[in-house]
Amino acid sequence: MIESMNVSFRVDNCSIERTLDIVGEKWTFLVLREAFSGVRRFADMQASTGAPRQVLSARLARLVDEGLLRKVPYREPGQRQRDEYRLTEKGRDLYPLLVSLMHWGDKYLSGQQGPPVLLTHRDCGAAIEQHFRCADGHEVAGPHEVTPLPGSGAELKSA
Repeated sequence: MIESMNVSFRVDNCSIERTLDIVGEKWTFLVLREAFSGVRRFADMQASTGAPRQVLSARLARLVDEGLLRKVPYREPGQRQRDEYRLTEKGRDLYPLLVSLMHWGDKYLSGQQGPPVLLTHRDCGAAIEQHFRCADGHEVAGPHEVTPLPGSGAELKSA
């Protein structure tokens, strides 16, 4: 339960929990990592993630069912038709989440060697940074500068 401005509301329909129901599993994040890196084919995803075949197949099917990936058929000469997996807009919208996870891992888990991957802006080469800003453009440093308020989907708790 979150309390703010003397208004209590339940978070039984929490957006974080609903998101984790779809993506909150190691193999799913690794599949998304590969998709963001341009990997589209099953065999390539399996090779780069190390996921067992059945696990990868299940994760890809779930991501397609949830609308984060879409299948696009292709055929190599002399081979049967297969599917590539491409990110949808809904899937691409998860990119900031993966970058945040990566930056957190770089900061706390990289060790003395430093981060294994650096993200840079293709046009100028500068490092990618993430920032929180309010709608009026003010930088928000962290949770102590945020006030949770009930949204239109909140369930108000009776007193």
